[in-house]
Amino acid sequence: MKIREITQYLESLAPISSQESYDNSGLIVGDANAEVSNVLISLDCIEATVEEAIQKNCQLIIAHHPIVFKGLKKLNGKDYIERTVIKAIKNDIAIYAIHTNLDNYRFGVNHEIGQRIGLRNVKVLQPKKEVLSKVVCYVPDDHLDAVSQAMFDAGAGNIGDYDECGFSTKGEGSFRPNDAAKPFIGAAGERSSVNESKFEAVCSTHILGKVVAAMISAHPYEEVAHEIYPMLNSNPYEGSGMVGELESPMEAQAFLEHIKKTFNCGVIRHTELTSKTIQKVAYCGGSGSFLLSAAKRSGADIYITGDFKYHEFFDADGGIIIADIGHFESEQYTSNRLADILTEKFATFAVHLTEVNTNPINYF
Repeated sequence: MKIREITQYLESLAPISSQESYDNSGLIVGDANAEVSNVLISLDCIEATVEEAIQKNCQLIIAHHPIVFKGLKKLNGKDYIERTVIKAIKNDIAIYAIHTNLDNYRFGVNHEIGQRIGLRNVKVLQPKKEVLSKVVCYVPDDHLDAVSQAMFDAGAGNIGDYDECGFSTKGEGSFRPNDAAKPFIGAAGERSSVNESKFEAVCSTHILGKVVAAMISAHPYEEVAHEIYPMLNSNPYEGSGMVGELESPMEAQAFLEHIKKTFNCGVIRHTELTSKTIQKVAYCGGSGSFLLSAAKRSGADIYITGDFKYHEFFDADGGIIIADIGHFESEQYTSNRLADILTEKFATFAVHLTEVNTNPINYF
Protein backbone atom coordinates (compact mmCIF):
# COMPACT_ATOMS: atom_id res chain seq x y z
CA MET A 1 0.00 0.00 0.00
CA LYS A 2 1.17 3.51 -0.75
CA ILE A 3 1.57 6.23 1.86
CA ARG A 4 -0.84 8.37 -0.15
CA GLU A 5 -3.69 5.88 0.34
CA ILE A 6 -3.25 5.99 4.12
CA THR A 7 -2.97 9.76 4.40
CA GLN A 8 -5.89 10.39 2.06
CA TYR A 9 -8.11 8.25 4.27
CA LEU A 10 -6.96 10.02 7.45
CA GLU A 11 -7.57 13.38 5.79
CA SER A 12 -11.05 12.33 4.70
CA LEU A 13 -11.83 12.16 8.44
CA ALA A 14 -9.64 14.98 9.71
CA PRO A 15 -8.93 17.30 6.74
CA ILE A 16 -5.68 19.23 6.68
CA SER A 17 -7.75 22.36 6.08
CA SER A 18 -9.33 21.98 9.53
CA GLN A 19 -5.99 22.39 11.34
CA GLU A 20 -5.29 25.61 13.20
CA SER A 21 -3.33 28.37 11.46
CA TYR A 22 -0.15 27.78 13.49
CA ASP A 23 -0.06 24.05 12.81
CA ASN A 24 1.96 21.92 10.38
CA SER A 25 0.02 18.70 9.88
CA GLY A 26 0.54 16.50 6.84
CA LEU A 27 3.41 14.58 5.27
CA ILE A 28 6.53 16.22 6.68
CA VAL A 29 9.18 13.77 5.44
CA GLY A 30 8.96 11.22 2.66
CA ASP A 31 7.42 10.32 -0.68
CA ALA A 32 3.63 9.98 -0.78
CA ASN A 33 3.98 7.26 -3.44
CA ALA A 34 6.30 5.07 -1.36
CA GLU A 35 5.12 1.59 -0.43
CA VAL A 36 4.30 0.76 3.18
CA SER A 37 4.06 -2.59 4.97
CA ASN A 38 4.51 -1.42 8.59
CA VAL A 39 3.40 1.77 10.34
CA LEU A 40 4.55 3.09 13.70
CA ILE A 41 2.17 5.36 15.65
CA SER A 42 3.40 7.75 18.31
CA LEU A 43 2.36 10.93 20.08
CA ASP A 44 5.70 12.56 19.22
CA CYS A 45 8.40 11.83 16.69
CA ILE A 46 11.93 12.08 18.08
CA GLU A 47 15.23 10.33 17.32
CA ALA A 48 14.31 7.36 19.51
CA THR A 49 11.02 7.01 17.62
CA VAL A 50 12.84 6.86 14.28
CA GLU A 51 15.23 4.26 15.70
CA GLU A 52 12.24 2.20 16.84
CA ALA A 53 10.78 2.45 13.35
CA ILE A 54 14.06 1.16 11.92
CA GLN A 55 14.11 -1.81 14.31
CA LYS A 56 10.47 -2.69 13.52
CA ASN A 57 10.90 -2.24 9.77
CA CYS A 58 8.32 0.55 9.66
CA GLN A 59 8.41 2.74 6.57
CA LEU A 60 6.03 5.35 8.00
CA ILE A 61 5.68 7.09 11.37
CA ILE A 62 2.31 8.68 12.09
CA ALA A 63 2.71 11.16 14.94
CA HIS A 64 0.19 13.46 16.56
CA HIS A 65 2.65 16.32 17.09
CA PRO A 66 4.57 17.62 14.05
CA ILE A 67 8.32 17.34 14.46
CA VAL A 68 8.61 20.52 12.36
CA PHE A 69 6.47 23.51 13.34
CA LYS A 70 8.53 26.26 11.76
CA GLY A 71 10.61 26.36 8.60
CA LEU A 72 14.01 24.70 8.72
CA LYS A 73 16.71 26.90 7.16
CA LYS A 74 19.52 24.41 7.72
CA LEU A 75 19.81 20.67 8.29
CA ASN A 76 23.09 20.15 10.11
CA GLY A 77 21.90 18.31 13.23
CA LYS A 78 22.26 21.14 15.69
CA ASP A 79 19.08 20.19 17.61
CA TYR A 80 16.75 17.21 18.11
CA ILE A 81 14.40 18.41 15.36
CA GLU A 82 17.09 18.47 12.69
CA ARG A 83 18.64 15.21 13.93
CA THR A 84 15.24 13.48 13.80
CA VAL A 85 14.55 14.67 10.26
CA ILE A 86 18.05 13.71 9.08
CA LYS A 87 17.77 10.25 10.63
CA ALA A 88 14.39 9.67 9.00
CA ILE A 89 15.61 10.75 5.57
CA LYS A 90 18.80 8.65 5.79
CA ASN A 91 16.74 5.57 6.62
CA ASP A 92 13.97 6.27 4.08
CA ILE A 93 11.29 6.61 6.76
CA ALA A 94 8.37 8.93 6.14
CA ILE A 95 6.91 11.11 8.91
CA TYR A 96 3.27 12.18 8.88
CA ALA A 97 1.64 14.46 11.48
CA ILE A 98 -2.07 14.65 12.26
CA HIS A 99 -2.36 17.31 14.95
CA THR A 100 -5.04 19.98 15.44
CA ASN A 101 -7.09 18.56 12.58
CA LEU A 102 -7.39 15.38 14.67
CA ASP A 103 -8.13 17.54 17.73
CA ASN A 104 -11.05 19.09 15.85
CA TYR A 105 -12.34 15.76 14.55
CA ARG A 106 -15.50 14.56 16.28
CA PHE A 107 -14.07 11.06 16.80
CA GLY A 108 -10.48 12.09 17.35
CA VAL A 109 -8.32 12.96 20.34
CA ASN A 110 -11.06 14.17 22.67
CA HIS A 111 -13.41 11.34 21.77
CA GLU A 112 -10.80 8.93 23.10
CA ILE A 113 -10.38 10.94 26.31
CA GLY A 114 -14.13 10.90 26.94
CA GLN A 115 -14.25 7.15 26.41
CA ARG A 116 -11.41 6.64 28.90
CA ILE A 117 -13.09 8.81 31.53
CA GLY A 118 -16.43 7.06 30.98
CA LEU A 119 -18.59 9.96 29.81
CA ARG A 120 -21.92 9.98 28.02
CA ASN A 121 -23.89 12.64 26.09
CA VAL A 122 -20.59 14.01 24.80
CA LYS A 123 -20.54 17.06 22.53
CA VAL A 124 -17.99 19.52 21.17
CA LEU A 125 -17.13 22.22 23.69
CA GLN A 126 -16.30 25.03 21.23
CA PRO A 127 -17.68 24.31 17.75
CA LYS A 128 -15.88 25.81 14.76
CA LYS A 129 -17.60 28.59 12.87
CA GLU A 130 -17.86 29.24 9.15
CA VAL A 131 -16.86 25.70 8.12
CA LEU A 132 -20.18 24.79 6.47
CA SER A 133 -21.53 25.54 3.01
CA LYS A 134 -24.86 25.00 1.30
CA VAL A 135 -24.91 23.78 -2.29
CA VAL A 136 -28.01 24.47 -4.38
CA CYS A 137 -28.67 23.17 -7.89
CA TYR A 138 -31.54 23.03 -10.36
CA VAL A 139 -32.18 19.65 -11.95
CA PRO A 140 -34.88 18.06 -14.15
CA ASP A 141 -37.32 16.12 -11.99
CA ASP A 142 -36.44 12.77 -13.57
CA HIS A 143 -32.74 13.25 -12.68
CA LEU A 144 -33.24 14.49 -9.11
CA ASP A 145 -32.52 11.13 -7.50
CA ALA A 146 -29.31 10.59 -9.46
CA VAL A 147 -27.92 14.06 -8.79
CA SER A 148 -28.86 14.15 -5.09
CA GLN A 149 -27.42 10.65 -4.58
CA ALA A 150 -24.14 11.69 -6.21
CA MET A 151 -23.92 14.66 -3.86
CA PHE A 152 -24.73 12.47 -0.85
CA ASP A 153 -22.09 9.94 -1.90
CA ALA A 154 -19.56 12.80 -2.03
CA GLY A 155 -20.34 13.71 1.59
CA ALA A 156 -23.11 16.30 1.37
CA GLY A 157 -26.11 16.03 3.65
CA ASN A 158 -24.29 14.65 6.71
CA ILE A 159 -25.67 16.21 9.90
CA GLY A 160 -24.52 14.52 13.08
CA ASP A 161 -25.89 10.98 13.23
CA TYR A 162 -27.96 11.50 10.05
CA ASP A 163 -26.88 11.35 6.43
CA GLU A 164 -28.50 12.01 3.05
CA CYS A 165 -30.20 15.13 4.45
CA GLY A 166 -31.47 17.40 1.69
CA PHE A 167 -34.39 19.58 0.65
CA SER A 168 -36.09 20.00 -2.73
CA THR A 169 -38.82 22.23 -4.12
CA LYS A 170 -40.65 21.96 -7.43
CA GLY A 171 -40.60 24.68 -10.05
CA GLU A 172 -40.16 25.46 -13.70
CA GLY A 173 -36.88 26.31 -15.33
CA SER A 174 -36.38 28.04 -18.66
CA PHE A 175 -33.41 28.38 -21.00
CA ARG A 176 -32.53 29.10 -24.64
CA PRO A 177 -29.46 27.43 -26.16
CA ASN A 178 -27.33 29.36 -28.65
CA ASP A 179 -25.93 27.87 -31.84
CA ALA A 180 -22.78 26.55 -30.12
CA ALA A 181 -24.69 24.69 -27.39
CA LYS A 182 -25.39 20.97 -27.29
CA PRO A 183 -28.53 20.94 -25.12
CA PHE A 184 -29.82 17.88 -23.29
CA ILE A 185 -33.34 19.23 -23.86
CA GLY A 186 -34.57 21.73 -26.48
CA ALA A 187 -33.09 23.19 -29.63
CA ALA A 188 -30.77 26.07 -30.52
CA GLY A 189 -32.48 29.43 -30.66
CA GLU A 190 -35.66 28.20 -28.98
CA ARG A 191 -36.63 28.86 -25.38
CA SER A 192 -37.62 25.73 -23.46
CA SER A 193 -39.42 25.30 -20.16
CA VAL A 194 -38.78 22.22 -18.03
CA ASN A 195 -40.22 20.90 -14.77
CA GLU A 196 -37.26 21.10 -12.43
CA SER A 197 -36.44 20.66 -8.75
CA LYS A 198 -34.34 23.02 -6.70
CA PHE A 199 -32.20 20.74 -4.57
CA GLU A 200 -30.08 21.92 -1.65
CA ALA A 201 -27.82 20.20 0.85
CA VAL A 202 -25.30 21.26 3.48
CA CYS A 203 -21.71 20.06 3.43
CA SER A 204 -18.46 20.71 5.18
CA THR A 205 -16.48 23.35 3.32
CA HIS A 206 -13.53 20.93 3.42
CA ILE A 207 -15.28 18.74 0.81
CA LEU A 208 -17.07 21.46 -1.14
CA GLY A 209 -15.06 20.89 -4.31
CA LYS A 210 -15.74 17.16 -4.21
CA VAL A 211 -19.50 17.70 -3.77
CA VAL A 212 -19.74 20.22 -6.61
CA ALA A 213 -17.72 17.95 -8.92
CA ALA A 214 -20.04 15.02 -8.15
CA MET A 215 -23.10 17.18 -8.75
CA ILE A 216 -21.85 18.37 -12.15
CA SER A 217 -20.80 14.86 -13.18
CA ALA A 218 -24.26 13.40 -12.44
CA HIS A 219 -26.22 16.32 -13.89
CA PRO A 220 -27.59 15.88 -17.42
CA TYR A 221 -27.25 19.53 -18.45
CA GLU A 222 -24.31 20.93 -20.38
CA GLU A 223 -24.33 24.01 -18.14
CA VAL A 224 -25.31 23.29 -14.54
CA ALA A 225 -27.03 26.17 -12.77
CA HIS A 226 -25.95 26.05 -9.14
CA GLU A 227 -25.25 28.27 -6.16
CA ILE A 228 -22.91 27.99 -3.17
CA TYR A 229 -23.62 29.76 0.09
CA PRO A 230 -21.13 30.07 2.95
CA MET A 231 -22.97 29.47 6.23
CA LEU A 232 -22.43 31.41 9.44
CA ASN A 233 -23.71 28.48 11.51
CA SER A 234 -21.27 26.81 13.86
CA ASN A 235 -20.68 23.14 13.15
CA PRO A 236 -21.58 21.36 16.41
CA TYR A 237 -19.66 18.26 15.25
CA GLU A 238 -16.28 19.89 14.63
CA GLY A 239 -14.21 21.95 17.01
CA SER A 240 -12.11 22.18 20.15
CA GLY A 241 -12.56 20.25 23.39
CA MET A 242 -15.58 18.30 24.53
CA VAL A 243 -18.01 18.15 27.41
CA GLY A 244 -19.95 15.19 28.75
CA GLU A 245 -21.51 13.65 31.81
CA LEU A 246 -20.68 10.82 34.16
CA GLU A 247 -23.31 8.11 34.53
CA SER A 248 -23.55 9.02 38.23
CA PRO A 249 -22.02 11.88 40.23
CA MET A 250 -18.66 11.19 41.90
CA GLU A 251 -17.18 12.78 44.98
CA ALA A 252 -14.59 15.29 43.77
CA GLN A 253 -11.62 13.65 45.45
CA ALA A 254 -12.63 10.23 44.15
CA PHE A 255 -12.99 11.64 40.64
CA LEU A 256 -9.48 13.11 40.73
CA GLU A 257 -8.19 9.72 41.86
CA HIS A 258 -10.01 8.14 38.92
CA ILE A 259 -8.40 10.62 36.52
CA LYS A 260 -4.96 10.15 38.08
CA LYS A 261 -5.18 6.39 37.66
CA THR A 262 -6.74 6.45 34.18
CA PHE A 263 -4.13 8.81 32.73
CA ASN A 264 -1.19 7.62 34.86
CA CYS A 265 -0.54 11.16 36.07
CA GLY A 266 2.60 11.96 37.98
CA VAL A 267 0.65 14.80 39.55
CA ILE A 268 -2.59 16.72 39.02
CA ARG A 269 -2.40 20.46 39.52
CA HIS A 270 -5.84 21.74 40.39
CA THR A 271 -7.71 24.69 41.82
CA GLU A 272 -9.84 24.60 44.95
CA LEU A 273 -12.42 21.79 44.94
CA THR A 274 -15.39 24.15 44.86
CA SER A 275 -17.77 21.32 43.91
CA LYS A 276 -18.26 18.46 46.35
CA THR A 277 -19.35 16.17 43.53
CA ILE A 278 -18.50 15.93 39.85
CA GLN A 279 -20.93 14.99 37.10
CA LYS A 280 -20.45 17.32 34.13
CA VAL A 281 -16.91 17.23 32.78
CA ALA A 282 -15.29 19.51 30.19
CA TYR A 283 -11.92 18.53 28.77
CA CYS A 284 -9.38 19.13 26.02
CA GLY A 285 -6.29 17.16 25.10
CA GLY A 286 -3.00 19.07 25.10
CA SER A 287 -2.83 22.79 25.82
CA GLY A 288 -6.40 23.82 26.55
CA SER A 289 -6.35 26.93 28.72
CA PHE A 290 -7.90 28.90 25.82
CA LEU A 291 -11.14 26.94 26.36
CA LEU A 292 -11.65 27.80 30.03
CA SER A 293 -14.40 30.34 29.31
CA ALA A 294 -16.23 27.81 27.12
CA ALA A 295 -15.90 25.19 29.86
CA LYS A 296 -17.42 27.59 32.39
CA ARG A 297 -20.28 28.48 30.03
CA SER A 298 -21.04 24.80 29.55
CA GLY A 299 -21.85 24.46 33.24
CA ALA A 300 -19.15 21.84 33.78
CA ASP A 301 -18.07 21.07 37.33
CA ILE A 302 -14.46 20.51 36.27
CA TYR A 303 -12.23 21.27 33.31
CA ILE A 304 -9.45 18.79 32.48
CA THR A 305 -6.55 19.70 30.20
CA GLY A 306 -2.82 20.47 30.29
CA ASP A 307 -0.32 23.34 30.27
CA PHE A 308 -2.14 25.87 32.45
CA LYS A 309 0.10 28.74 33.55
CA TYR A 310 0.20 29.98 37.14
CA HIS A 311 -1.94 33.10 36.70
CA GLU A 312 -4.46 31.26 34.53
CA PHE A 313 -5.52 29.15 37.50
CA PHE A 314 -6.96 32.31 39.07
CA ASP A 315 -9.39 32.52 36.16
CA ALA A 316 -11.36 29.59 37.58
CA ASP A 317 -12.62 32.25 40.02
CA GLY A 318 -14.62 29.75 42.03
CA GLY A 319 -16.84 28.91 39.06
CA ILE A 320 -15.17 25.66 38.02
CA ILE A 321 -12.40 23.31 39.06
CA ILE A 322 -9.35 23.36 36.80
CA ALA A 323 -7.45 20.07 36.69
CA ASP A 324 -4.16 20.20 34.80
CA ILE A 325 -3.12 16.59 34.27
CA GLY A 326 -0.26 17.34 31.87
CA HIS A 327 0.06 17.68 28.11
CA PHE A 328 1.46 14.22 27.44
CA GLU A 329 -0.87 12.56 29.93
CA SER A 330 -3.99 14.04 28.35
CA GLU A 331 -3.01 13.00 24.81
CA GLN A 332 -1.20 9.73 25.39
CA TYR A 333 -4.10 7.61 24.11
CA THR A 334 -4.20 9.45 20.79
CA SER A 335 -1.97 6.68 19.42
CA ASN A 336 -4.58 4.10 20.38
CA ARG A 337 -7.30 6.12 18.62
CA LEU A 338 -5.22 6.31 15.44
CA ALA A 339 -4.44 2.59 15.60
CA ASP A 340 -8.14 1.79 15.89
CA ILE A 341 -8.99 4.06 12.96
CA LEU A 342 -6.37 2.45 10.71
CA THR A 343 -6.96 -1.19 11.64
CA GLU A 344 -10.70 -0.81 11.10
CA LYS A 345 -10.06 0.45 7.56
CA PHE A 346 -6.96 -1.39 6.36
CA ALA A 347 -5.74 -4.96 6.64
CA THR A 348 -2.83 -4.67 4.24
CA PHE A 349 -0.16 -3.40 6.64
CA ALA A 350 0.83 -3.86 10.28
CA VAL A 351 0.17 -1.10 12.80
CA HIS A 352 2.60 -0.79 15.70
CA LEU A 353 2.13 1.37 18.80
CA THR A 354 5.36 2.98 19.95
CA GLU A 355 7.06 1.61 23.03
CA VAL A 356 9.08 4.81 23.46
CA ASN A 357 7.95 7.16 26.22
CA THR A 358 8.29 10.55 24.56
CA ASN A 359 7.15 12.57 27.58
CA PRO A 360 9.96 15.11 28.20
CA ILE A 361 8.69 15.77 31.74
CA ASN A 362 9.71 13.66 34.72
CA TYR A 363 8.26 13.83 38.22
CA PHE A 364 10.42 13.65 41.37
